[in-house]
Amino acid sequence: MSRLDPTENPYLRAFRGSFTSALRWHQLDDLWARIDERADAGWFLYAVGELPPTAATDADGVRAFVAEIDRLLRTEHREDYCGIVYADDPRKPTFVKIYDPNNLGVVCGFSDAPPLPGWVMSLIPPVDLPSTRPPPKNRQRWWNRLFG
Repeated sequence: MSRLDPTENPYLRAFRGSFTSALRWHQLDDLWARIDERADAGWFLYAVGELPPTAATDADGVRAFVAEIDRLLRTEHREDYCGIVYADDPRKPTFVKIYDPNNLGVVCGFSDAPPLPGWVMSLIPPVDLPSTRPPPKNRQRWWNRLFG
């Protein structure tokens, strides 16, 4: 499988764009309210690691997902802050990254290989995110030693 060019693929361009964290729980509540206002906008709900959806979810499905993910985050991220949900535009979101509280790694700050989010909500049809990542350098060297 060939790697997708992030400069050519609209989903990858958006995924690598600028995002703002819902740092506090009330900011997350505001973000969910904005999404609820546009629940019928054609949201693609993607659990990273699963096959990307090929169709947008209907408004009822979006609302059910938001209710469940909110419950999961508040139960499993036992902090007085949120900080693990990022939107491209908190006032009019079109792309939202939701990190799994049990797999945070280095979410904020800089890393050559930051963890992928657990879930993504977008108005753009998604691509298989794990397939866009090159294997770690030590694995590439191992592979090249065997077959290079």
